[in-house]
Amino acid sequence: MGLTGMYNAPVPEDVLKQLPREKVQVATKFGITFDNFNPKEVKIRGDPAYVRACCEASLKRLDLDYIDLYYQHRVDTSVPIEETMGELKKLVEEGKIKHIGLSEASSDTIKRAHAVHPITAVQMEWSIWTRDIEPEIVPLCRKLGIAIVAYSPIGRGFFGGKGITESLPSETVLLCCGCRGCIQGSLKKVKRRTECSTPESRS
Repeated sequence: MGLTGMYNAPVPEDVLKQLPREKVQVATKFGITFDNFNPKEVKIRGDPAYVRACCEASLKRLDLDYIDLYYQHRVDTSVPIEETMGELKKLVEEGKIKHIGLSEASSDTIKRAHAVHPITAVQMEWSIWTRDIEPEIVPLCRKLGIAIVAYSPIGRGFFGGKGITESLPSETVLLCCGCRGCIQGSLKKVKRRTECSTPESRS
């Protein structure tokens, strides 16, 4: 079960209580806020105090004793990754999280982070036409024994065509033109690469 407050409101506390905890792997994230769907209002933080505060808040909100996999949603370039990882390592030692993950990290950042504490998973965009992680990150993760969790593996909705965007709520972050996951932007990107047409161009 993956949870993130960026895309959906935190789940009601009683939801997880209904599940057999020992059989459920909970992954959640910290480190990014996206106010009012405005790209200019994105805030990324990885300072130790914030890392701990987010973890404590997630545990309380979800009514959990521990989080199985805790991702840094985006790397805070203003804070050395060693400092962020140092606090995450403490949380592991305290039993509040079991495993540490990174999302959208460079190969250098992954190596530096892994030197502080083993990284369990790295989440990256990886699909039939988004393959830029293959030269460096895939071999590195294979060498270090890190799992790669691919997001948007079928092209951010490309195979669903225009209908998929029309069915999304107007307030969803996926329709934000400044968001990296913008579906229509992806369709146009693929059109340029493959010379195919988007639903808009056919109408």
